[in-house]
Amino acid sequence: MPAVALIGTLDTKGDEIAYVRKRLEALRVDAVVIDSGILGEPGCVADIGREEVAAAGGHALADVQSAGSRGAAVSLMVDGVRALVVRLFAEGRVQGVLCLGGAEGALLGAAAMQALPVGVPKLLVSPSASGRRTFAAFVGESDVCVMHSVVDILGLNGISRPIFDNAAAAMAGMVRDAGAPLGALGEHCVGVTMLGQTTPGVMRLRDQLVRAGHEPVIFHANGVGGPAMEHLCEEGALQGVVDYTLSEVANSLKDGMHATGPERLTIAGRLGLPQVVVPGCVDFFNQGPRDSLPLAYRSRKAYFHNPVMTLVRLDREESAELGGIVAERLNRATGPVHVVAPTRGFSLADAEGGDLWDPEADAAFLDALSSALRPEIPYEAVDAHVDDHEFADVVASRYLALVGAYA
Repeated sequence: MPAVALIGTLDTKGDEIAYVRKRLEALRVDAVVIDSGILGEPGCVADIGREEVAAAGGHALADVQSAGSRGAAVSLMVDGVRALVVRLFAEGRVQGVLCLGGAEGALLGAAAMQALPVGVPKLLVSPSASGRRTFAAFVGESDVCVMHSVVDILGLNGISRPIFDNAAAAMAGMVRDAGAPLGALGEHCVGVTMLGQTTPGVMRLRDQLVRAGHEPVIFHANGVGGPAMEHLCEEGALQGVVDYTLSEVANSLKDGMHATGPERLTIAGRLGLPQVVVPGCVDFFNQGPRDSLPLAYRSRKAYFHNPVMTLVRLDREESAELGGIVAERLNRATGPVHVVAPTRGFSLADAEGGDLWDPEADAAFLDALSSALRPEIPYEAVDAHVDDHEFADVVASRYLALVGAYA
């Protein structure tokens, strides 16, 4: 029978874990119960106890228990849960992971799930499955499925039982008919970043790459997609990238909703992968609903993207600063880079007559970028809009030439 790692803090979730284990067994799925609890007595029998969990992370349980704070103890226990689940999967003892947890318990399970390859079934059941920041911590850049438990995980009742039943059934279905864990995608797979504001251009690019025998993998540049693409580059899953949409870097300048860390736009270069870079969506940063905009931004040009998202225009000085940041990150690349820049707008809303149209700010970005790039990095300005077919065709041609020469 297939088996799953069933993770829970057994001092507070013992009855619930025991119930889900029985439900899995009734569905002909074995459960390897891992106790991620720290302080109280386990409420059910574990296959892997908390002492072994702590030791797998290089810690004695007593040291975890005396770490000084709840957060510090959880941080130490994460090491062990992650190491154990990775080992169990590598040994073929489990084919998926299921966790029931509150706040800390869910974070422990999520850390283990995120360490496994994309394609391995992962399901997290938690009352904390709400809120943008919490959800991001649970999912990370992986394919973790998150189920809101509605009620807190404390006791079996008429509401919690059907939720746990569904979780067990979902996990049983996934491990029985799971897709293959992600490995190398093939020598013709190329990562491409996109947002709604660059969709027409990327669709055209994708068609051209497919015709040439390549397999584009599109990532939504929403603060997770770009880093996820770069993580897959590190795993050897992509041959190269067309970073068509740099909104995450623009958001990072103003701490927008799609902000990422300082490594964004550096990973492919560090790995020496071929990359064509397009300054798509560098004209704005993402904020919430229009009526929630900070006062400092209400006088700026803005675009009503949807009921929960407003695109706020970067000004000329910010655009110039962003151009320098993009150049500095690309200058670190050890592999081939080609920059293709549109001169008639960076997004659907940044076109003549559009809500974000500001040719002076666009020019400031392009001037800063082109002047700060290393001389050996080709910079090509194209008299077109980022979403024009002729522009996307140029980008496709440059990528195909780059990988052809690289091969």
